[in-house]
Amino acid sequence: MNFSFKTLGCKVNQYETQAMKEALLGLGHTSDKEIPADAVIINSCTVTAESDKKTRQILHRMRKENPDAVIVLTGCMVQAFPEKAKALTGADIVIGNRDTNKVIEAVENYKNDKIFNIVEHKIKDDYKGLPISDFFERTRAFMKIEDGCNRYCSYCIIPKARGFVRSRDLESIKAEAQKLADNGYVEIVLVGINLSAYGLNSGINICDAVDAVCSVQGIKRVRLGSLEPDHITDEMLHRLKAQEKFCPQFHLSLQSGCDETLKRMNRHYDTAFYSDLIKRIRRIFENPSITTDIMVGFAGETQEEFEKSVEFVKSIGFARSHIFAYSRRAGTVADTLPGQIQNSVKKERAGKMLSTAKESEAEFLRKQIGTIQSVLFETQKQGINEGYSPNYTRVCVKCADNLEGEIIDVKITKSFDDYAEGEII
Repeated sequence: MNFSFKTLGCKVNQYETQAMKEALLGLGHTSDKEIPADAVIINSCTVTAESDKKTRQILHRMRKENPDAVIVLTGCMVQAFPEKAKALTGADIVIGNRDTNKVIEAVENYKNDKIFNIVEHKIKDDYKGLPISDFFERTRAFMKIEDGCNRYCSYCIIPKARGFVRSRDLESIKAEAQKLADNGYVEIVLVGINLSAYGLNSGINICDAVDAVCSVQGIKRVRLGSLEPDHITDEMLHRLKAQEKFCPQFHLSLQSGCDETLKRMNRHYDTAFYSDLIKRIRRIFENPSITTDIMVGFAGETQEEFEKSVEFVKSIGFARSHIFAYSRRAGTVADTLPGQIQNSVKKERAGKMLSTAKESEAEFLRKQIGTIQSVLFETQKQGINEGYSPNYTRVCVKCADNLEGEIIDVKITKSFDDYAEGEII
C-alpha cells in the first residue's frame, strides 16, 4: 500500500509520525507523494480548540481528495475527546495515541468495517513507541524519550491526551542515537511531553539520557526541548555543564511573569524561583540562551498583572520568546474560571508582549557580536549558508561552498532582528 501522512502539532507528534512511517516502509509499503494514497494517516493535535478545528478540516479535505483511501485518525485529539472523535464520519479507523503502534496492523487488516479503538491511559502504563532512524530535517534529529504529564496546569488538556509520565529506557535511547548517527545526523534534540520529568521515580533524570546520547560516536551535539523550571536542580546543571556535547540552550516555559497569574494557572513555581534559576544557569554556563513561552490574557489577568508580567520578561532578557494568547479549552479548570478576557484585549496584550520580547531578542543578538561560535550549518541558498550555534543563535555566513552538515567556527560580526551574521575563521 501507498501511505500519506498529515501531522499537526509538536515535535513529539512529528516524531511519532516518522516512527509510523518507518515501520510501514519496513513492511514493504510505500509513502510516495507522486502516486495516489491507499491510506492516509492523520496525526492530530488538541492543545487548543483551534487545533481540533484544523484536524476536522484536514479530515474533511483528505476524505474529499482521497475518496477510495482508508482514512486513519490518531493522535491527541481523539485520545482526549473520544466521543467527539466517534462522531466524525470521515475516518475509517480511529485509534488513540496510547496505541499508535497498532495503527499499522489495523490498516493492513482493514475490511471496510469502521474501527474505533481508544483505550484510556493508565497510571502504570509503560513507555511505548516505535523507533526511528531518520527525521524530516537533514542535520538535526528529534528523539522522543518521555511521554505524559502529571502537572495538570489549569489551562492544559494534555495530561488527558497523553496520560501519566512514562520514560524510555537508556539502552533504547542509545541504540536509536546510534542509528541516527549512522544515517549522518550530528545533532539530537531530546523531546517529550514533560521532558524534565524524565526518569521520575526511577532514580535517573534527564542528565542520564543526555549522557547516553553523548556517548554515541558520531553525535556531536545534544540539546533539550522544552523544560519545566521547577524540575531543574544545580546538580543537574553541573552534570550538563560537564558534557562537552551539550548545547547550552534552555527553553524554560514561563507562561506568566506574575505570581498571581501563575497561581491560577497551577504552575509549580513563582517568579522569584524562576529568576533565581536563570541566574544560576548564567553563572554555571558560558553564554547560554534562555528561551521561553509566554501566555497573555489568561482568565482573570488584570491590567496590573499583565504589566507585572511585561516587566518581569524585561528583567530576564530572553533570547527568544513564543508569545500567544490564552485560548479556552473545554475539559480544563481554566475554562470555568471567572474573568475571561475579551479577544480584543488579548490581541492588544500579545502585541505589547511581543514587542518586549523582540527587544530582548535583539539585545541578546547584539551581545553575540565579537564572540566565536561553532555553527552547525543546515542550509545554503544563493551563496548564504545558514546554521545554528550551540546556544541556538541563527547564524548566516556568505560562502560559495555548501557547508551543510559541517560544524565550523564563526566570528559573529553583525546582528539583525532575528539572526546574526558572521565570518568563517
